[in-house]
Amino acid sequence: MRKIAVINQKGGVGKTTTTVNLAAALALAGRRVCVLDLDPQAHASTHLGVELDGTAPSMYDVLVSGKPLADVRRAAGENLSLVPADINLAAAEVELAGIVGREVILREALASEEAAGAKPQAASDFLLMDCGPSLGVLTLNALAAADEVFIPLQPHFLALHGLSKLLETTALVARRINPKLVVSGVVVCLYDAATKLAQEVVSDLTTFLDKSRGANVPWARAQVFGTRIRRNIKLAECPSFGKSVFAYAPKSSGAADYAALALEVMGETAPQVIGPLKVPAAAPVEPPARQTVLEPGYAGTSAS
Repeated sequence: MRKIAVINQKGGVGKTTTTVNLAAALALAGRRVCVLDLDPQAHASTHLGVELDGTAPSMYDVLVSGKPLADVRRAAGENLSLVPADINLAAAEVELAGIVGREVILREALASEEAAGAKPQAASDFLLMDCGPSLGVLTLNALAAADEVFIPLQPHFLALHGLSKLLETTALVARRINPKLVVSGVVVCLYDAATKLAQEVVSDLTTFLDKSRGANVPWARAQVFGTRIRRNIKLAECPSFGKSVFAYAPKSSGAADYAALALEVMGETAPQVIGPLKVPAAAPVEPPARQTVLEPGYAGTSAS
């Protein structure tokens, strides 16, 4: 099972949109996927049509009360399940403040489920964790439990500066809590190919990651996914209907982009049919070269 934390401390960059629609695309491709909603705003839960009233069990009960994940997980579609969140999760940051080992509660819950012998048909191929726009206890739990990190990034210069802090956090977690943690890739969201800024930001990011090759850092092998998630109004509309973009607008460019991203994540390049879409292999955009705005010192930061 690939355990992937989708994180960025900046809000509005496409974390939940990416988590839900990538999960839906993987499920349509026949992979078994579970989404963990670790955001007190519960946007991933709402996006998948689940609204909790505060009385049903949620991720809060897993982290604070030790409730098994199996008792909270619910079906969200074919091959797709969800461990939902609600507003109670906001209290977890405070309630866990004095708990020893609070950063690894989720990891231990996942380990307990695996040790209990989950039925093969219930096991997941992908576990996607949607994190809130912060680097608090909830996000640290995701990083401690994950094997990989995906970073959705809006192509703005300020987003690049924030990325440095985020990478520094992953290095700290890898050094102290989770040595297996790696940053697998950056998903460029809200992309507009017609703007020079978007191309320059992608160029800066690619240059920075290339300079990190061979360094002892969690992002040494990270890639900028070739698929760009273009601006698409259907991606903004579908959460209000409690549906993924594939259920709401399967012929939209948003559905095509996330289907192509799913192929990249699965390591497949040949054209495939995902749901109603025939998706070709995504070709990376080649932006013009320019000087990076990321701080070059991070490329050599040691994680050990």
